[in-house]
Amino acid sequence: MTPQLIVMLTHHDLTVCNAYEVFGQCQFSKAQYWGFKEQPLPTAEMRRIYAKMKDCGKTTVMEVVAYSKEEGLEGARMAAQCGSDILMGTCFDDEILAFCQDHNMRYMPFVGQISGRPSVLEGSIDNMVAEARRYIDKGAYGIDLLGYRYTGNAEMLISEMTNRTEAPICVAGSIDSYERLDHIKQTQPWAFTIGSAFFEHRFGSTIAGQIDAVCDYLNN
Repeated sequence: MTPQLIVMLTHHDLTVCNAYEVFGQCQFSKAQYWGFKEQPLPTAEMRRIYAKMKDCGKTTVMEVVAYSKEEGLEGARMAAQCGSDILMGTCFDDEILAFCQDHNMRYMPFVGQISGRPSVLEGSIDNMVAEARRYIDKGAYGIDLLGYRYTGNAEMLISEMTNRTEAPICVAGSIDSYERLDHIKQTQPWAFTIGSAFFEHRFGSTIAGQIDAVCDYLNN
């Protein structure tokens, strides 16, 4: 199965201020999954963007860069208010999981030791795999894996997580080259995100053109 591209309207882990306009320019591109971060746009603007995405038949994602239970719950509430289909991020908590289940959102928490913004991932691969399995057993839909933000061997982490975890894995962050796309094609996680690389034109000149180029590359 071809990994799904999740287009993130973000740069350096923050939603771009003109996200609504950027989506409008790209709404007919080949990506099905779209999202952004919980900061810094006001909730009303996020709701407007998600409504536009829904009108275009897109599957919506909010990634919450939060490391405490309180911030995670606040992000989950924000995602529910906006009508997001998937909540990515947050450090796993049973209350966040229960909230997502009550509001029909798929929950994909972080694993490992995460700090900073843009995020940095630390920890042992075996521990992260075990952590992922615990969360999935509890009812999480899948895992938000900050693979290329890992301070260790990123490719080994991604390979081990996809091979040893029977659930959707989204490799999020810092996919900014065709070399990294080749590894995504090889390991076949359920999905991966690209945000900053599109705004830095790593895959072409226009954002819509880059989205289609990445989708085509994954399918060839």
